[in-house]
Amino acid sequence: MGSVSQLGYFSERKGKRTNTFPKGVLLGAVALLVFAAGAIVFGQTTGIGVIKHRAGSPVAIRDVTITRSADDSVMVKDARNGALIAAYEKDRGGFVRGSLRAFERMRMVAKVSETAPYRIIKWEAGTVSLSDTATGERIYLEAFGKDNAAAFEVLLGQRRGASQ
Repeated sequence: MGSVSQLGYFSERKGKRTNTFPKGVLLGAVALLVFAAGAIVFGQTTGIGVIKHRAGSPVAIRDVTITRSADDSVMVKDARNGALIAAYEKDRGGFVRGSLRAFERMRMVAKVSETAPYRIIKWEAGTVSLSDTATGERIYLEAFGKDNAAAFEVLLGQRRGASQ
């Protein structure tokens, strides 16, 4: 048996380019990027195919504090006067509790006060949002389903201390 060079392995490949990227794939990727950029420019200039969230003006606003107690119950209080709006035991208020966990995480990352109020807003379009006054984050609650948005709308509907 001869050596690899005697078998002609290297001599056959000498001078040939290896591992080249297929030109068709490269051209396809460039074409896709050009199309995507063109679609964005077209949508922004004409408004066709663009979905815009139009909530309108706020119709009701309430600032609340949401706290978790040692027994893992969640209490929602009016931020202005401290009146208790709702209390959720350990196994109740799932979406309110889950939202609190998400906002607690955002506050921890942003290193802001845990005692700052949250803002519940009902908009002209009928949507409800929850904002964190400390971080500026806002979520439109209908994105999680109407029942979950209603869980916060109930808190807004308690008129003690709510502003219109």
